[in-house]
Amino acid sequence: MAHIIVVGNEKGGSGKSTTSMHVATALARMGHRVGALDLDVRQRSFGRYLENRMAYLKRKGLDLPTPILGTLGEGSDPLSPAMEALEPDCDFILLDCPGSHTRLSQIAHTLADTLVTPMNDSFIDFDLLARMSPEGKVLGPSIYAEMVWAARQMRAEAGAGPIDWLVLRNRLGTQQMHNKRKVGTALTALSKRIGFRVAPGFSERVIFRELFPRGLTLLDLRDIGTQNLSMSNIAARQELRDLVAELGLPGVSVDF
Repeated sequence: MAHIIVVGNEKGGSGKSTTSMHVATALARMGHRVGALDLDVRQRSFGRYLENRMAYLKRKGLDLPTPILGTLGEGSDPLSPAMEALEPDCDFILLDCPGSHTRLSQIAHTLADTLVTPMNDSFIDFDLLARMSPEGKVLGPSIYAEMVWAARQMRAEAGAGPIDWLVLRNRLGTQQMHNKRKVGTALTALSKRIGFRVAPGFSERVIFRELFPRGLTLLDLRDIGTQNLSMSNIAARQELRDLVAELGLPGVSVDF
């Protein structure tokens, strides 16, 4: 059985597609067989990222490890046939969910062995996880956390294993330390209450926007002739290494 990784958050602009691409490609580069599905049928940022990669590699005559991009089926259940097609050939299948509430996203969360929720480090994104009083007190879970709770219940009723839920703090700023501490304190309190782990994600870096048109990741730069990486690129590679290690995926030893 393939291990299912779901990258989800009901808010756009949190870095889901960047996270999905880098995690999936990192696993492929480590020798694992990785399948990928983009469940955002309108924007398809993750799917476009992978298509850009395949086109660039073909144009340049390069052979770099690449996740297998699956295709959603048709009808009332487009996800099941897509999963069935990928599973025999994959150790991991990564599902990138849209930044909105959809039926496909709901189903995907019930399949998650590992759930990754990238969020911008602000109380605007925090509001999807929990409701807060004006004084900063956590009042209870919000819409996205309630959806994850429902997915956990469905998995328990079906006899499936628990969901390992990791919340990533993306775009952690070097300034505004007071706000960063407040968000961190609130996340730590909420994590104990509703059951997720918290880890640093990716900082805001220009390199991520530059890589998308070619379908490349931070780990591909030396393969395309970039020998002298900037300090920012080296720091970003370390963030990716830390993220993959924090996921604690079965059979994965971080060696890049």
